[in-house]
Amino acid sequence: MNSPANTTAPSPLDLRFGFFCAVAAHTLWGLFPIYWRQLGNVDATELVWHRILWSFLMLCIILPLVLRKGNLGGYQAFATAVRSPKVWAIYSLAAVMIAINWLAFLWAVKNNRVLEASLGYYINPLMNVMLGVIVLGEKLGRTQWIAVAVAAVGVLVMSIAGGHVPWVSLAMASSFALYGLIKKKTHLPAIVGLWFEMAVLFLPAAYIIASGTLSGDSSVVGSSLTVKMMLVGGGLVTITPLMLFAAAVRRVNLSTIGILQYIGPTLQFIVGAFVFGEPLDTWRILGFGFVWFGLVIFLVSPTLRLRLASKQVSLSRN
Repeated sequence: MNSPANTTAPSPLDLRFGFFCAVAAHTLWGLFPIYWRQLGNVDATELVWHRILWSFLMLCIILPLVLRKGNLGGYQAFATAVRSPKVWAIYSLAAVMIAINWLAFLWAVKNNRVLEASLGYYINPLMNVMLGVIVLGEKLGRTQWIAVAVAAVGVLVMSIAGGHVPWVSLAMASSFALYGLIKKKTHLPAIVGLWFEMAVLFLPAAYIIASGTLSGDSSVVGSSLTVKMMLVGGGLVTITPLMLFAAAVRRVNLSTIGILQYIGPTLQFIVGAFVFGEPLDTWRILGFGFVWFGLVIFLVSPTLRLRLASKQVSLSRN
């Protein structure tokens, strides 16, 4: 249901704009903990419901503007998707996964576990690889298996040294990996897909927030105007990087996007360690070191294979 693909190569200006959008999106995701930490009096679960509510309402304003003039397939493609039970079923599963991911992330931010949140996003690409093997039957090369094993050692080191399994990191990585796996079955543009996900969760979110407010149990009752405005702004904060990312993937090749995705967790690591002052002992540094090294191996491996493949193609054409 996407609009017809543009087969012409993007101009240098388009490439620069796409690169800027990608960097901006991942930078915003990396700085998210600073924003959500300001809402310290709001429970993490309630914060998730507010994030869903205001994201959906913001999308209801933005999406019609995007669909005008036939963008993203226009209103006709959107209406066709709305009438499809299969679309609703798939995006309902995706909605559950993204809600779990948001809850784990916000819990980590509010409980001084930003470093564990960043670890979760570092682990995520390797979790994607494992799901690809287990669920999709994909094959891994020796180098990729080494990358997964090295990263697993890093998680094990932090688990033993910290006296507990970093369940927040694993919950974030696994929920987002499953979210990505489910999204493989979808074909709608990113912003349209997010509208469906938020639409699935909107009524529960609205009911829970309204009930809590009327009964006085909500932490928002009696809160300052600043807190209320930041909760509403949470919808825009959620949507903005997604729209930037959607603009980027149409202009920048996926290998570049893949490298830039580590801006987010790296910034979260910096925020957790140096802004919030979370403990960064020798064992935790060692554990992160293993995870980072595993990611380097993982990133280098497909690059080498692509180079070899491109050489073979060029040779076959000569």
